[in-house]
Amino acid sequence: MEKIFTIEEANRTLPLVGRIVEDLVRDHASWEDKVREFELATVGASPDHPDAIAELLQIEAQRLARDIEGYIAELNELGVICKGMDTGLVDFRGQIDARDVFYCWKLGEPSVMYWHEMDAGFGGRQLLHPLALTTH
Repeated sequence: MEKIFTIEEANRTLPLVGRIVEDLVRDHASWEDKVREFELATVGASPDHPDAIAELLQIEAQRLARDIEGYIAELNELGVICKGMDTGLVDFRGQIDARDVFYCWKLGEPSVMYWHEMDAGFGGRQLLHPLALTTH
């Protein structure tokens, strides 16, 4: 069963979640760069004439991909759902008025201040009501 967070619980996890998400965003950007570099390096390569630099770039991209998978697994263990590896967007399953919703946080935001319906994404984010921020 998925963890249901209160807003306070979600905010208490932010120091750890923020560090994981910072690492995730950084390594995701590096992974994208390595994949682009690998693709460029393989343009002149063939099975008979492999490019040594391309092979090193591929190894580094694979290492970064494993690290990224590890960050996502850490978030999942905490009950946090990664929604954007490039932006650091995560969701916490929560409830408002006895219905399931997601509390939404993005890297750089000071606290969990937004929510959205289960079937809505970032575009459906709404500011949490001030009373919800103090009473839950």
